[in-house]
Amino acid sequence: MVENESNYFAGNYRSPDGAPSDIVIFTIVSTEKPMGKKALPVRELQVLLIQRNIWPFEGQWALPGGFTMEDETVYDCAKRELQEETAVEDVHMEYFNVYSAPGRDPRGWIISHAFLALVNERLLARRAAAVDASDVQLFSVQEALQMDLAFDHKQILSDALQGIRKKMLTTTIAKEFLPEEFTLSELYQVIQTVVPDFEEPNFIRKLTSTKSRSLIIEEAKDTNGQLKQSNQYSQRAAQLYRFTKEEPRLSIYS
Repeated sequence: MVENESNYFAGNYRSPDGAPSDIVIFTIVSTEKPMGKKALPVRELQVLLIQRNIWPFEGQWALPGGFTMEDETVYDCAKRELQEETAVEDVHMEYFNVYSAPGRDPRGWIISHAFLALVNERLLARRAAAVDASDVQLFSVQEALQMDLAFDHKQILSDALQGIRKKMLTTTIAKEFLPEEFTLSELYQVIQTVVPDFEEPNFIRKLTSTKSRSLIIEEAKDTNGQLKQSNQYSQRAAQLYRFTKEEPRLSIYS
């Protein structure tokens, strides 16, 4: 029989027991450079985790997230759950995957939609645990991947990491972690913080070529049109640059 509106019956179909949103929030944390030394500050890629205070996986660390209500989208759910569990707001997140492996959640057939963001640490400054979380902390990504995370959150975190690494190499998101005017050494360090195996021997030449410079970055100049330099992180003064408003179509760093 061909089904149509008149003979459709929802009871003929099994509905999932829940459709939560899980959220992966990355940030780059900087520490001050050693006293008396001209060196770049140490940077580390970290991820926001909560400690669950309810069954299942009570006491274990997990990604923020929760169940979608019938009157909201999964994206709206992600925003709400992030605020309720961590007090973090005003974060632009991107959808990156759905997780539906049988048995991924002991509560039943749970299909989770995952979102990610790479944000400046200042957006996480007022983080505080609430609702289903007894604690909220930033962990280095390497440490988090070694932890016994709840559900399949280690897999979600690993997938999200690949997502932001691609984003770092194909967009100008690095600007979120740099001053308006920066040296190319600072930019290179931000990239490697997210993409540790990134190596580009001709980085400076490629990025400052006429073709690349006119699209992505430009030399910083003072009000008299003179090139600006800085020796904040090195003995020798280095040229300062700034991002333009252009966005690349392909990788901008290789």
